[in-house]
Amino acid sequence: MVDISDKRDVKRRAVASGEIRLKPETIEAIKNREIVKGEVLETARIAAVMAVKQTSSVIPMCHQIPVTGIDVKFEIADEVIKATVEVKSVGKTGVEMEALHGVSVALLTIWDMVKSAEKDETGNYPHTGIRDIRVLEKSKK
Repeated sequence: MVDISDKRDVKRRAVASGEIRLKPETIEAIKNREIVKGEVLETARIAAVMAVKQTSSVIPMCHQIPVTGIDVKFEIADEVIKATVEVKSVGKTGVEMEALHGVSVALLTIWDMVKSAEKDETGNYPHTGIRDIRVLEKSKK
């Protein structure tokens, strides 16, 4: 792990996003709250917040950091749900891994909740995919 002892505390912010591709029928079922496992986007929002807070427990070289703010947003299109996670902190190291972890877990949670609707007759997911997970912004002041 990198020694950050001599760095000073500064305000830090990172925004990450990613997408999950789903069948149009699944998107409609999410919008209409017809998914058997429950409210998909609210569950994914909670999962993202939990993931941000637990990043250093999952990614071995990440420092524990004081998270001061988390914002999770979803945009729904015909065949895609985009998740965006913003993380803020005041500390000695960046928060991009926390934002990326939050996005990843949000998207995986969506997949888990809709997998019965996404499976084909052989039990596979030919239409479903997670893509474009990336950092959109990173800043420190």
